[in-house]
Amino acid sequence: MELPLMTRLEKGSRNALMAKRIIFHYLNNGYDTIANLAKELNLSVPTVNKFLEEMAALDIIKEQGKLEISGGRHPALYGLNPKACYFGGVDIKSNTVSIAVIDLCGNVVSKADNIPYIFDNTPESLDELCSLVRDFVAKVPVKSSEIAGMNVNISGRVNPRTGYSYSRFNFEERPLADVMTQKTGVRMCIDNDTRAMAFGEYMCTQHRGERNVLFVNVSWGIGIGIILDGKIYSGKSGFAGEFGHMVTYDNEVICHCGKKGCLETEASGSALHRKLCERLDSGANSIIAEQYRANGGITLDDILDAVKREDLLCLELIEDVGRELGRWLAGLINIFNPETVIIGGVLAETGDYLLQPVRVAMRRYSLNLVNKDTKIVLSQLGHDAGVLGACVIARSRAFEDILE
Repeated sequence: MELPLMTRLEKGSRNALMAKRIIFHYLNNGYDTIANLAKELNLSVPTVNKFLEEMAALDIIKEQGKLEISGGRHPALYGLNPKACYFGGVDIKSNTVSIAVIDLCGNVVSKADNIPYIFDNTPESLDELCSLVRDFVAKVPVKSSEIAGMNVNISGRVNPRTGYSYSRFNFEERPLADVMTQKTGVRMCIDNDTRAMAFGEYMCTQHRGERNVLFVNVSWGIGIGIILDGKIYSGKSGFAGEFGHMVTYDNEVICHCGKKGCLETEASGSALHRKLCERLDSGANSIIAEQYRANGGITLDDILDAVKREDLLCLELIEDVGRELGRWLAGLINIFNPETVIIGGVLAETGDYLLQPVRVAMRRYSLNLVNKDTKIVLSQLGHDAGVLGACVIARSRAFEDILE
């Protein structure tokens, strides 16, 4: 199931290890000259030239033109061949799934958003997901054998190294990644959904050059993705980032994890939904009050739409969420001293209505000397963060697994 270019790289050999370093250099830097690559690898120019010739013969590297300089000889620029192999990503939401395939350089080859799908924790739901992946792969304008791997984003506790999911789809003794590989015919890996979103924002936007980044996924729950020294941090078992389950309140509200007082109970989409329903039940005014009483309930999307329509009650509650979120994020700034904090997820769609109270609270509760170096911004990829993040994780994992 592996690509020819990967099987032809001798696993564990000096050439394979050097190929890995060269591939990652070009993934992170785009086109570059042999001289610059030699400096990065601490090797002589003739040695690097030999490696590039070997990789060019495998159709991994190719010349990309000449570097424009004033006077003298124009050195050749080399880079990855985007058609050398492809990678896929699957991002699961509660009622939809998005699937995409990128080439080696990260260009989107094919993408399908909001495919109807009910995310139930049942074997039947897993089979349906695998069927959707097979159907998508069959329509992609590349051979399925050219797709080196796909990553599936799973919410909750996931161990990306072993391929086990402990929150969803854990029906068999085998790792979920192995089960899905068998069911789809494509080499699969899995990772936490928030971590994938963080990696997507990091690799597919201008944040790529930064070293320390926190991504906050504010959706029905809360999670964080952590980039430390340019690398995604997963923790010992892959469970890092469960920010929403810090016990921060004495409110007696039971979180879905079974504990009381988690951050999610006051600063998340589920908290926003609960608080609005409570206020409407007590007779508060809102542009969606009539809809709430007529339908016997409302969705989170209904609330976000009301925020965009500047409903005063919904604006008040989203500001409360932002203020509480910023208060506890201040502690993370003090701990990690990141260059950037990115606010993403469903609630980030409210824009400055959420971002501004987050900023105010983070500045208020974090150390001045620390927070002055930290930017607080909204996600650039928005809805695409998860699926693109899944693709670039699949790309990273493929080379790590085969060449390490």
